[in-house]
Amino acid sequence: MPGVPELTLFEFDLVYNFFSFTFASMFAAFIFFVLSRPQVAPQYRSALTMSALVVAVAGYHYFRIFESWGASYVLNEAGDAYIFSGALFNDAYRYIDWLLTVPLLVAELIYVINPKNKGRLTFSLATAAALMVILGYPGEISADMGTRAVWGFLSTIPFIYIVWQLFTGLGDAMQEQGEEVSVLIRNTRLLLFATWGFYPIVYMLPFLGGMTAGALVAVQVGYCIADVAAKAGYGVMIYAIAAKKSEAAGYDIATMSQPQSVAAPAGD
Repeated sequence: MPGVPELTLFEFDLVYNFFSFTFASMFAAFIFFVLSRPQVAPQYRSALTMSALVVAVAGYHYFRIFESWGASYVLNEAGDAYIFSGALFNDAYRYIDWLLTVPLLVAELIYVINPKNKGRLTFSLATAAALMVILGYPGEISADMGTRAVWGFLSTIPFIYIVWQLFTGLGDAMQEQGEEVSVLIRNTRLLLFATWGFYPIVYMLPFLGGMTAGALVAVQVGYCIADVAAKAGYGVMIYAIAAKKSEAAGYDIATMSQPQSVAAPAGD
């Protein structure tokens, strides 16, 4: 089929193995977040619940992506390359995943920081995150580079708004945290910025020469790396913040209890 590149054995297996690795990472992260949830104070458990939901949704969709990739290519008669099987690779699973998980990612950070206006911040940032994904999809599925550029630019607008809110809207709330917690929050915010900033770079790879075999492989591998860092890795950082704030509030992880006489720290 025109527009579907032929892949070498290495190229096909590289993407196949990255999909498998990403699915396994999400599954392992889900178990970790579920088991870790009782180890933090009750007011931070919602953040870990969202972390578990994020990797559960992502894991399911990566399983479907994994299956779709395997069905889209077959070995040629010579057995030295993979060619199009007739079943199109369904990359829409990835965007459905992002539509469900990206708003939760920003909500996780807000709920673990627990600013005074967290309801308004959650709504505005979650809405912007959903718009970012929705606006990026038409460009992702288009073979026309001009169309891809236009929708990519439009999806960047809500991304810039999210970054601005993360670095300004949460600034006051960060100052109310302890020094160790503030460092963790700063690093988590930077991780979110770095991983989300990686998506536009991967999105624009086809501009280097169209959707060649190399570009296709780079896009899929790049998205896998970004998703593992932005979901599983980010969730671990959320847990670290919640655990540190729980300790500061007098919550005893060993007994999973919080003394009634210990007041919650400022900012909670």
